[in-house]
Amino acid sequence: MPIATPAQYAAMLDAAQQGSYAYPAMNVTSLTTMNGALKAFAEKKSDGIIQVSTGGGQFASGLSNNDAVLGAIVLAEACHRLAERYDVLIALHTDHCQPGKVDGFLKPLIQETARRREAGLPNLFQSHMLDASELPLDENIALSKELLKLCAANEIILEVEAGVVGGEEDGVDHSDQPADKLYTTPEDMLAVYEALDGLGRYMFAATFGNVHGHYKPGSVKLRPDILKKGQDAVMQKYGEKAEFDLVFHGGSGTSVEDLQATLEYGVVKMNIDTDTQYAFTRPVVDHIMKNYDGVLKIEGEVGNKKVYDPRSYLKKAEQGVTDRMAAACDGLRSSGNTIFGKV
Repeated sequence: MPIATPAQYAAMLDAAQQGSYAYPAMNVTSLTTMNGALKAFAEKKSDGIIQVSTGGGQFASGLSNNDAVLGAIVLAEACHRLAERYDVLIALHTDHCQPGKVDGFLKPLIQETARRREAGLPNLFQSHMLDASELPLDENIALSKELLKLCAANEIILEVEAGVVGGEEDGVDHSDQPADKLYTTPEDMLAVYEALDGLGRYMFAATFGNVHGHYKPGSVKLRPDILKKGQDAVMQKYGEKAEFDLVFHGGSGTSVEDLQATLEYGVVKMNIDTDTQYAFTRPVVDHIMKNYDGVLKIEGEVGNKKVYDPRSYLKKAEQGVTDRMAAACDGLRSSGNTIFGKV
C-alpha cells in the first residue's frame, strides 16, 4: 500500500522536518513521466510526492476533453495502481490552484475523495495546493481557512502560499510582479499561523525570491534567511509546535548551498517541474537528431520503424526523468530515508 495513508503522509512530513530533508515533488502529465518519478524514488529508497497541475490534468484528459479534473483523477488512479509495485511511500498532491479555479478544480477533487471515503476507499489525493497569492493577504487567509476546514474534514493536507513566486509556470504567470512581492515577511508568516492554527494540517509556501523557470546563475536572488526569520518570529511567540512545514517553489537551477540551507529552515517539500521537463525532452531530441533519416520518411523512403516507434524514445525520456529525480533525492537528502514499513 505505497500510496500514503493520511497518517503515513503526516509521518513523512514529520520525519523530513526532524531529519532536515525534503521530498522532491514532481509534476506529472502522463504515465511516462509518472513512471520516471516512481523509478527514481524506489531506486533512491526515498518517499516522494507526485503532483498534478490544472494544466497537467487538462493535458492528461486528452485534446477532446481538456478537463483538468478528469485528467487529475485519471493520473491519480493510475498512480494508486502503479505505486503498489514499489517499496516506498508516495503522496499525491495537486499544484497551484488559483482562486478562480477553486470551484472547478479543487472542490470537485476534494469531493471525489469524500465519495471514495464513504465507499471505504483511500483518499484519492493526500494534499492540495491553494495558490491565492494574487489576493490581498486578508482575502487569501479567508479562502485558506475555508478550504483548510474542508480538507481537514477529509484528512487532506492543504498547501497555502503567501507572497508570490515569480516567473511563469503552467499558466500561472507572476513575471510582472515587483521585487518586494517575492519575499514573504515575518509579519505575513505570523498572520498565516494565527489564522490557520488548529483548523487542520497544512504546508506553507513562503517566498524568498524564488522564481519559476530556469535562469542563468546570478539571475535569481534567493534569500533563504527569509524563511529562518519567519520561523523564528512564529516560534518565539508560540513555541516550537508552531514551526511551519515549508514548501520551496521555483527551485530549478538553485545552487546546492542555497537548496540545503532551506532544509535547515523547515522546507519539507520542493517542487520540481522545469528541470524534469528538460530531462524528459533532452533524450528525445538526441534520439531524433541521431536517427533523423529513420524517424522521417525522407525522399520517398520508408523510414525505420524501430526508431520512430514512440516507445523507442519515450523509454529514454522516462530514464531522463528518473536520473533528474534521483539527483533531486540526493540534493534534498531524502535518499535512503523511506519510512515504508515503519509506520
